[in-house]
Amino acid sequence: MDWGQRFRLELKTFVEPGPRLVDELECVLSVLLAIVLAHALGARNVSWAAFSGYMVMRGHVSQSLLRGVLRIGGTTVGAGLAILLVPLLLPYLVAASLVGAAIGGLTLYGALTSRRAYAWLFVGLTFEMVLLDHLAHPGFPVVDFAETRVLEVVAGTVACVVVSMASTLTARRRWPAPPAPPAPTFGWHPGAARHAAQATVALALLPPLWVFFGISDLAQSAVTIMAVMLVPVSSLGVGSLGLVTRRVFHRAAGCLLGGVMAALFLFAAHGNAPVLIVATAIGVMIGRHIENGRGPVAYAGTQFTLAILVTLVPDSYAAAEIDPGLHRLIGILIGSALMEPVLVAWHVLAPSRPTPPARRVAGEASSSE
Repeated sequence: MDWGQRFRLELKTFVEPGPRLVDELECVLSVLLAIVLAHALGARNVSWAAFSGYMVMRGHVSQSLLRGVLRIGGTTVGAGLAILLVPLLLPYLVAASLVGAAIGGLTLYGALTSRRAYAWLFVGLTFEMVLLDHLAHPGFPVVDFAETRVLEVVAGTVACVVVSMASTLTARRRWPAPPAPPAPTFGWHPGAARHAAQATVALALLPPLWVFFGISDLAQSAVTIMAVMLVPVSSLGVGSLGLVTRRVFHRAAGCLLGGVMAALFLFAAHGNAPVLIVATAIGVMIGRHIENGRGPVAYAGTQFTLAILVTLVPDSYAAAEIDPGLHRLIGILIGSALMEPVLVAWHVLAPSRPTPPARRVAGEASSSE
């Protein structure tokens, strides 16, 4: 199929009733409800609640509920660790760098190999975000950073489950989602440990960047490092460098394209909240449609959507601006600029060797932000 035929097919499926369109409408409704709930709960970063409302959504309420519980559980544990450890670590740069990197690396290994992959991922992501946010803004209590992360995830998850339940009882009866086979979960896996160690090295470099160069937006850099390294365990080995590099490219490209579209919407809206809300819905539909294409650019579709949300879902529509989208793009570029040299150097200095097959059991498929 050439590009012209594929483009016409994508346009047709964008409006054709079916499971794919239902999924995209579910995501739009979940995001909009998450925004409302986040404002009601007093969450500080409303766009993160919208992220959760988007990322948790799956084709049946049972899948959405499980994914939401894992996201809330992982966020809560990560926030609790941050409350306990971050005040002790930040006076000491080396300690903050080593402990933050170790927690990120261990939780990434859990996300690569564990039955509860999504929860493991969010333990690490939350800890890294709170640590680096507090490093950049030491005047704010750690508890405030941690509390708002939990509130945002709860708001987005509740919104998603409500919409998913309503859809399961109505539209999904006629257009059920295709069954999602569980991803394999591994026991001890040396290749996954090696892969997580590479991410650990990159994560360890983030606190010094702030201290010595004053670079902000490093929370998104930590998210980028962990997200691009979350690849199927079966792909680890000689080909993992190319796979991670493609994810880096798709993450940056999706964020850039989403940011460009969001900037156009911002210019057209001139601060008009209803226009921004409609633009958010359109952006979510487009991004999810790209993601649902299941082609090599599916991951770029996710990043397109998240760029739309971080830009068009401000804490106050009266203060909507392009800066959050730019900050996220900068954070992604910094994380990528750290991760790629580590991967290349490791690939050259310590090339991977074949590892024996690991024990596999059924588990949930993992996904990244």
